[in-house]
Amino acid sequence: MSNNLQKVSVIEKIGYSLGDLAANLVFQSLITYLAFFYTDIYGLKNNDASLVMLVVGLTAAFLFNPIIGALADRTKSRWGKFRPWILYTSIPLGIIALLAFTTPDFSYKGKLIYAAVTYTLLLLLYAANNLPYSALSGVITGDMAERNSISSIRFVAVMFAQFFVQVFMLPIIEYAGGGDKAAGIESVMTWLAIIGSIMLLITFFTTRERIIPTLEQKSTLKEDLSDLVRNKPWIIMLLVTILIFITLAMKGGSYVYYFNNFVDGAALASFIAPILNFLSSIGINFFGSDPVSAGFGLFNAGGIIFMIVGISLSKKLADKYGKRDVFMVALVISTLFILIFYFFPSQSVVMMFCSQILHGFFYGITIPVLWAMIADVADYSEWKTNRRATAIIFSAMMVGLKAGLAIGGALVAWILGLYGYVNKDAITLVQEIVQPESVAQGAKMLVSIYPSIPFLMGAGLLFFYEINKKKEVQIEQELIERRKTKNNNV
Repeated sequence: MSNNLQKVSVIEKIGYSLGDLAANLVFQSLITYLAFFYTDIYGLKNNDASLVMLVVGLTAAFLFNPIIGALADRTKSRWGKFRPWILYTSIPLGIIALLAFTTPDFSYKGKLIYAAVTYTLLLLLYAANNLPYSALSGVITGDMAERNSISSIRFVAVMFAQFFVQVFMLPIIEYAGGGDKAAGIESVMTWLAIIGSIMLLITFFTTRERIIPTLEQKSTLKEDLSDLVRNKPWIIMLLVTILIFITLAMKGGSYVYYFNNFVDGAALASFIAPILNFLSSIGINFFGSDPVSAGFGLFNAGGIIFMIVGISLSKKLADKYGKRDVFMVALVISTLFILIFYFFPSQSVVMMFCSQILHGFFYGITIPVLWAMIADVADYSEWKTNRRATAIIFSAMMVGLKAGLAIGGALVAWILGLYGYVNKDAITLVQEIVQPESVAQGAKMLVSIYPSIPFLMGAGLLFFYEINKKKEVQIEQELIERRKTKNNNV
């Protein structure tokens, strides 16, 4: 197995990071707006929206990702194993992302079928693109410090995508559609599809695969799957990833309902007025005049800005203390700043914003570490079995991501229904709906108590994850020697 541990250039790191920026223009849109799009723009009933998101999401998680992982590990081309997947899915992914957020004038049954089909295709193409993309980080270099660096730059790019989607996208949708959210979201997704496809192509052309299995390494799918089920760190990371993305989908998809139904409008307008005035004085006028839309954007902006600060510290902390311990501690602290939302009355806007900022900072520390840990699990598997199956190892992340997104997103629509949420159907789509008071309580629970539970369960599981700082160094050094020996014998 080739063991090129040379330093990765800044251009290659940036080129690689653009792939996740592109993918997250889609992914963050799903987390933040899919439930809201289905219930308040597209006009699906809560239970139907929940069912589509759950069934399609779980199918994608447990069927698409293992298949894509196995196929990617067996891909042979002059470009490597994983880069061809990025090349061939870049444009189709953009097209289907646009179609998934389009609102055709069908009957209700036709709209339900259209939603299920487009969401299925979107998650299939997302898997075919993002799983090989993620696995690529495990073969760009075998140097774990360089992987930490790549992950840190990559997730700064992710935060830029998240910043745009969660801060500017709702006001831009309203502006682009002239008040018609359906037209606005189609316009915005058209541009995101074009920009995202271009960035994925840049990723393909600027990256290289350096860790290449030797010709004598051969394994069957049965052997790969057998290695997985005996790989305890992989199982733990699969479960942790599911729990992490349940929380992200649940709270991320609930904030728009939280601001629309719980946060006091007058208190919010009073708090954000000086901020908007300052931004306007320096030429930033993206937020419009609607205090809820502007407040929602600024709330997300504060969290994301400090999330980027956390990401910038992640590599240094992980190098010093080890990925597992840094991940576990930062995850627990970030959870405390989710839980505290339960105690805020609707007028405590300042406390809401401060807690969001602190949550963003500590959660930001965990973001690059999670993905770098998956690359370490691929090394652990090779260390144990003398066979490397990078993509199928990374399918843990994709399975967990999709399953968590499906479960968390479905829970948002379903739980709101339990609290009496009234969705907009074909008759009331253009009318203002007054929600029952119980919906405000449901929205508060969805950004505090409910999403805290999966985070804390994930932190608990990390106690059983054995790849600590000492074992990271041991695995890295032994694989270096092993690969040198193999190369000398070839």
